[in-house]
Amino acid sequence: MLTKATVVSMAAAAIAMLPGAVLAESPTVKEIQDRGTMLCSGHNGSYFGFVEVNDKNEWKGLDIDICRALTTAILGDPEKAQIVPLSWAQRFPALQSGDVDIIIKATGWTMGRDTELGLQFSLPYFFGGTQFMAHGELGITDATGLEGGTICVEAGTTIERISANYMSTIGVEHTIVSYESAAELRAAYLANRCDAFAGWGPNLAVLRATEIDNPDAHIILSDKLSSEPIAAAMRQGDEDFVDVVNWMLAALLIAEEEGVTKANVAEMAATPPNPRVARLLGVEPGMGERLGLRETWAREMIAAMGNFGEIYDRNLGKDSAYNLDRGLNNLWSHGGVLYAPILD
Repeated sequence: MLTKATVVSMAAAAIAMLPGAVLAESPTVKEIQDRGTMLCSGHNGSYFGFVEVNDKNEWKGLDIDICRALTTAILGDPEKAQIVPLSWAQRFPALQSGDVDIIIKATGWTMGRDTELGLQFSLPYFFGGTQFMAHGELGITDATGLEGGTICVEAGTTIERISANYMSTIGVEHTIVSYESAAELRAAYLANRCDAFAGWGPNLAVLRATEIDNPDAHIILSDKLSSEPIAAAMRQGDEDFVDVVNWMLAALLIAEEEGVTKANVAEMAATPPNPRVARLLGVEPGMGERLGLRETWAREMIAAMGNFGEIYDRNLGKDSAYNLDRGLNNLWSHGGVLYAPILD
């Protein structure tokens, strides 16, 4: 005979199988909400355009703003983001130990990290490849001119391995010297302690344009060592948190596609131009319930941070000191490779 408790349990299980009836709650989201702050990765110095500190000792950058967008989605306020300074080598141990909730820090999605470090990754939100910058006085245009030379890299990054593999492939003898921080690496290169600086192409372009007194005395070599998808990294085992992060990124891209901006989001919510915008902004239900969040989380996030294009432009693009062309990092409809999954 079935007991009353068994019948209740069976009924609850049946209800849970109905689409949208019962939502799994992310333990990570619950912990963030209970704490009242989001712990995001910073940098031990400045990684220009992505994670940096301005002259008012305030955090800024593309990755910082994406962290604040996620914080708004979960907690309703971008100011509840707490930025934890970390070196590249510290970031994954800090995530595994719970010192941060997520790594949003120009982090490449690699097989080793995916399978061996207990990490899982979001949708890519940026693409950039590894390149070399060399002293112009060397008179070289590509990496074959670095025979017998020294290449500086930052420790704990994929750039170190990518550079070594590339130089081995093209048969160029070289020495790689690793530095713990970006500041030490820049100082070593500018002091001529190495012939070339291996770095992420977008960051090298920003550095050369804005942080070097004589940019014409340095050349970014023609070699393109990689095209690396950049994504947020999370601990394995909380798929619901991955869903939240993925749809946060998707919402920023959908908003840009639909022309929803920080300035007009309230107007768009009052009179949605189409069902997709109505769903995005919580006018029609579903955007919140499926993730265990408020129905209006995306509307609040866009009102606080803008859409993806606005975030890019103020940190890297036309509204920043760097004026870095979007290239691959534009929407698919504008010649780039960024796209959002279908919002149904």
